[in-house]
Amino acid sequence: MASRRHQRTALAVTATLLTLTAAVGCGAVDKALDCVRTADAIAASVGNLQQAVSTASDDPTQASESLDQIDKELKDLGDTTDNADLSKAVDDLQAGVTNVRNSIDKGDATPDITPVTDAATEIGKVCTP
Repeated sequence: MASRRHQRTALAVTATLLTLTAAVGCGAVDKALDCVRTADAIAASVGNLQQAVSTASDDPTQASESLDQIDKELKDLGDTTDNADLSKAVDDLQAGVTNVRNSIDKGDATPDITPVTDAATEIGKVCTP
């Protein structure tokens, strides 16, 4: 299911970028492209997290590695945005990542990642004009 969502997101992003390129100046397009690329990377990382949590008994380090990757993407995105909606979505995703990480650290093999997936979806929406 995550890969279908990722494919739909990628198709929507591509269509949006084509429209955006025609309607907006280069600087804004570059910024939008950065947002979209980062949102796409976050979506992939969240997909990896979903898979890692579902197989946590096989390799508990995978979830931690996925969380580390999401943290990196969030830092990159947070450093480049001045959009209030995007900043809020990034903050929400960071809070979700922190909660999942704390749950894993406390021994929860199947933490609730719903806040992470919800916030990642919101980032995708904000990054799609």
